Amino acid sequence: MADGEVILVLTASAGAGHNMAAAAIGEELRRQRPRLAVEVRDILTVCGPLFRMICRDGYDALVRYAPAWMSTLYEATDRAAQTPEEHFRRLVQAAGKSPIERYLCRRRPRLIVNTHWLAAEIAAGLIRRQRLNCPQVTVTTDLETHKIWIQEPTLRYYCATELGRTYLHTWGVPEERTRVTGIPVRAGFVSPPTRDEARRRCGLRADAPIVLWLCGNAGDTPPRAHLEALIDMPADADLVAIVGRQAKLQAVLERVARAARRRVDVVGFTDRMHEYMAAADLAVGKAGGLTVSEALACGLPLVIIHPIPGQEERNSDYLLEAGAAIRVNHVRLLGHRVSELLADPARMEAMRQAARRLARPDAAADIVRDVLGMTGL
Repeated sequence: MADGEVILVLTASAGAGHNMAAAAIGEELRRQRPRLAVEVRDILTVCGPLFRMICRDGYDALVRYAPAWMSTLYEATDRAAQTPEEHFRRLVQAAGKSPIERYLCRRRPRLIVNTHWLAAEIAAGLIRRQRLNCPQVTVTTDLETHKIWIQEPTLRYYCATELGRTYLHTWGVPEERTRVTGIPVRAGFVSPPTRDEARRRCGLRADAPIVLWLCGNAGDTPPRAHLEALIDMPADADLVAIVGRQAKLQAVLERVARAARRRVDVVGFTDRMHEYMAAADLAVGKAGGLTVSEALACGLPLVIIHPIPGQEERNSDYLLEAGAAIRVNHVRLLGHRVSELLADPARMEAMRQAARRLARPDAAADIVRDVLGMTGL
């Protein structure tokens, strides 16, 4: 794609959700405007290895080993006053952002669509200094927003919820530059298959309750403990464990599954998540913005455990208040709470209806339509 002609969809792989939202936006841009050149880029792939390690591995380490510090950092950067944590963050960014700035200036995009605040912050700095001459828009990826997403100049902010939009207004973002759209999900979630069809495609039993376990970062609790708790639960249900690209963990969990007293399917990386979610009766996992949005699109009740302090705890609160989720505070209670829920069809149906009310599966299409109409591309 020639420099000066491309639309850049920028993300940063500190957490997988930002990349998934960027992919959804890229797909939709190509669908609505096939003549346009669209490039989806993780900005951490064009920076130096040290900065990449700090942003990506540092985030994972905080989540896994220092969740209390993660909470402190999240709250400290969500204040009006300049805190020591915010000052340190800016120093680290200043030391590592130069390769990203050079990349953006070389590409000279016609438009930038951000699904991570770091990309928005770096692009906004270049635009203010007149090193870039293009508009940018930002797609937030949690149910509530955070001050760090506000990076000016930004033509428009796309928010998951009215609550998130209102929060931006409290920081002075004009109402006309915000839209409530939901969080972009991939095309498979726009019209997911029926439950029976999804089970057939995934090779799952049609007549058994299905619990989908989404194996994310579980803090200081080993993932194996979560799976064993679900295997030992009183309810009669089949389990599907999605472990992603964690090959070593997959091998460990497959050994656990072979010895289990119930059917357990352990699945590595898959592009069929919409089918597994459509097939399941409920999902167990964390409360990342993309995971939540995908589950809501499938009308899937959520059992939240170990949400990341900060953004995932706020997501969790939003879902609990709406009646689309329950929260389990310790793995020792996980099997009991899941069994309790499966034994209560009326409550399960109420949670499914709550999830459907919150769902915004057309978010990507709505965002792209608005962007194209606003910019005339």
